[in-house]
Amino acid sequence: MRAFKVISVGAGVTVQDAGRPGYLALGLSRGGVADTLALHEGAALLQQSATLAVVEMAVMGGVFEALCDVRIALTGAPMPASIDGREIAWQASHVLTKGTRLSIGVVKTGNYGYLHIGGGVKSAVTLGGQGVHLAAGIGHPLQAGQCLEFGTEESTGEQGSKTLSVAERWSGGQLRVLPSLQTHWFDDKTIARFEDTVFSRDTRGNRMGVRLLPNGAGFQSDAGLSVLSEVIVPGDIQITGDGSPFVLLCECGTTGGYPRIGSVLPADLPVIAQAPAGSEIRFRFVTLEEAIDAQKLDAIECSGLAAQCKPLHRDPSTIDGLLGFELISGVVDGR
Repeated sequence: MRAFKVISVGAGVTVQDAGRPGYLALGLSRGGVADTLALHEGAALLQQSATLAVVEMAVMGGVFEALCDVRIALTGAPMPASIDGREIAWQASHVLTKGTRLSIGVVKTGNYGYLHIGGGVKSAVTLGGQGVHLAAGIGHPLQAGQCLEFGTEESTGEQGSKTLSVAERWSGGQLRVLPSLQTHWFDDKTIARFEDTVFSRDTRGNRMGVRLLPNGAGFQSDAGLSVLSEVIVPGDIQITGDGSPFVLLCECGTTGGYPRIGSVLPADLPVIAQAPAGSEIRFRFVTLEEAIDAQKLDAIECSGLAAQCKPLHRDPSTIDGLLGFELISGVVDGR
């Protein structure tokens, strides 16, 4: 059986994929992984499609027993990981043999770590996707005792363990923003102050969105809060009643009534999704042309990740029984 047995698992561990586009008008947001870049990184490490489903781990992972030989990859927010007690590298692919246990602990920094499996997670398809969407009542988190099945690998490339250097996105940073349908409701001074403000990521946040705290006064629009509820999408920056921005993420609703000062580019959403509590966030408005160029570059970089993967060289100190291996064949006469 191609599967993992879930021995133990954190509360926020779910199956996710690239999401369900096309259902916004029916009241269902796209969903999918919170960190889309991590999805592509894992696919590159395993040389498989980024459309395959993965395991998303919010803050804490779990313990998984391999019921067959299988390749895995670990990406996203770094977490301590080991195979049968032996520490293994993050941002890398590994081979699990039947009967071994993969243990993944509490996140070191960031918010979402990812477990990718050769062949992808095999689960029920609902409305064209496998991702759990808790806000919409689709699916449920992983539970101890269940079997997590996966498909058959189709990769024809080298099967050795790989590693990949990735963009640092675990400590906040600057987000590029496009003007929204309601940006004109904020005067020029407010927009300038918004760009000059350093925000702190609040402790409140989940897959629906992240609240930010300004280092000064809050923000208000000329229209106040008298906004008719209308369509919203991931990346939209709502200004809530107390003047604090709220950045919508993958599992947000589909309509909302708070004024939106702008919208974060999709390419920058992994930064805000992975920003830990207390990290600093800044915003910079860009033109539509700059945004299009940024999204094109992001697509090119994602497609080129596989070529950047390198063989994973293990630290000799982590290899059990190293002195018992025959490292040199034959006898050399040094006379």
